[in-house]
Amino acid sequence: MIIKAAKRTESVQEYYFSRKLKEIAAMNAERKERGEELVINLGIGSPDGMPPMPAIEALCESAAQPGNHAYQSYVGLPELRQAFADWYARWYGVTLDPAKEIQPLVGSKEAILLISLAFLDKGDKVLVPDPGYPTYSSASKLVEAEIMTYDLCGENRWWPDFEPLERMDLSGVKIMWTNYPNMPTGAAASEELYAKLVDFGRRHGILICNDNPYSFILNDNPLSILAQPGAKECCLELNSLSKAHNMAGWRIGMVAADAEVITEILKVKSQMDSGMFKPLQLAAVEALSQGPEWFEDLNAEYRRRRVLAGEIFDLIGAEYDHDSSGMFLWGRIGLPVDSIDPRHHSCGAVESPGRGCENADSGHQSAQSAEQRISAGQQVSDRLLYEAGVFITPGFIFGKNGENYVRISLCAKPEVLKRAAEKIRNVILNVSL
Repeated sequence: MIIKAAKRTESVQEYYFSRKLKEIAAMNAERKERGEELVINLGIGSPDGMPPMPAIEALCESAAQPGNHAYQSYVGLPELRQAFADWYARWYGVTLDPAKEIQPLVGSKEAILLISLAFLDKGDKVLVPDPGYPTYSSASKLVEAEIMTYDLCGENRWWPDFEPLERMDLSGVKIMWTNYPNMPTGAAASEELYAKLVDFGRRHGILICNDNPYSFILNDNPLSILAQPGAKECCLELNSLSKAHNMAGWRIGMVAADAEVITEILKVKSQMDSGMFKPLQLAAVEALSQGPEWFEDLNAEYRRRRVLAGEIFDLIGAEYDHDSSGMFLWGRIGLPVDSIDPRHHSCGAVESPGRGCENADSGHQSAQSAEQRISAGQQVSDRLLYEAGVFITPGFIFGKNGENYVRISLCAKPEVLKRAAEKIRNVILNVSL
């Protein structure tokens, strides 16, 4: 390379799934040459269902109209902002000013970096959940902020424990990332939790950034942190059509917040893109108008898949919450996979799925020791990939509290999940007999 990369890139690696998908693609190329079955990928939460038909029709119709292919407004179409406002009023009971308190986005993932660029200077502190979405940490590192992790534990419903949070030195903390229904654990939020987060943010002068793309998935009570009294003083919320409307590849999201917060985010965003394709915006308006029957059908399918994913966890002896929300199933590894015998395992019902934070007291371990240790979740993930040809996500990528866990995506058709279970069962039987 003719020049040296920026120092900030030394703080991050290529995204785990980007690297892993390359590896799986190489494995599949070899398998195809040998005439073998390709790897079953149960790793990524990319919905495989169709978007609402009215959205598809609106996209096709508007894409055929002259004049719809030019640059668009940086703030999005008024119709789209109004549709987001109506969506929030209808489902979350939240009143938003569509002109000032909503910013459409090219997917909500981009907002994590936009928010970090807008509000964090070098050395500012950020509270990041462990386990949590890796992009919260990588975006913080790229803007040279200081990351302070806070533990999420199964014994506390994967909610923040406010007692240790209050004991932390919070001077210099500007942002706290939260995400419910939680990815990767599937834990749902409650009014009580959101009220505590708003109180915490207001008292300490911290911007609570709530990432809320899973609120309609296997969750009968969609909640927004912005419904809490005083929330707009200290909170913003990200949301998306990716999960709730099967539109991940369309890249349509939004951020809702007080007008001053939106203004600062727009300062950064308007330097980075030139607006969203107009037909996509018009299609999003149609998607957002879907009624309860859309979500009922969506969740009926995800419930079927959650049962089948649970059967995979039963096979490998992983403990899990049978009623978790979101589009993943999160399981705690018990026995080493080499010793798994399906004849010795129960149906998988447990008293407390994901007991505690096994590594909660080891947060100060050196990076070197962490790199040398291969977690239980990674061992299981690797063995299932290389021997059964099934990829499930190792929990270590979400933080130290995920090291003894694995995650299965529900974005695979029932027949695929059944086939994955069959392949895993064959590997286990071969070991056990």
